[in-house]
Amino acid sequence: MTSLFAQEIRLSKRHEEIVSQRLMLLQQMKNKFGEQNKEKASQIQAAETAFKRNLSLLKDIEAAEKSLQTRLHLPAPPELVSLETLYWASVEEYIPKWEQFLLGRVSYPIGVENQNEAENTIRNKAQQ
Repeated sequence: MTSLFAQEIRLSKRHEEIVSQRLMLLQQMKNKFGEQNKEKASQIQAAETAFKRNLSLLKDIEAAEKSLQTRLHLPAPPELVSLETLYWASVEEYIPKWEQFLLGRVSYPIGVENQNEAENTIRNKAQQ
């Protein structure tokens, strides 16, 4: 009977060890679950912060786009329009002279010997 009693004591100790290990594992699982929840909450907070930041950036971009669109639709100053018109008139005037040069048929455009003369002509037209 002593052997049965000794075996029962051994089994009881083993049972206590198993229950103790089970409690430790349950506590570790609880801690791990708590850490995962904290990490998940942190990730959710970071995602919400990023969403708010992106929304703010998007609003800023839209405001900048509106500002640029407004500037694009403003009429150009008359001086600029006049200069642009004179520039294109000058280009059209000199195209035939430069065409042969650009095609590689002549070494220098005929009738445009002096660069300063061409610049003076453009300035005179701009002042008129």
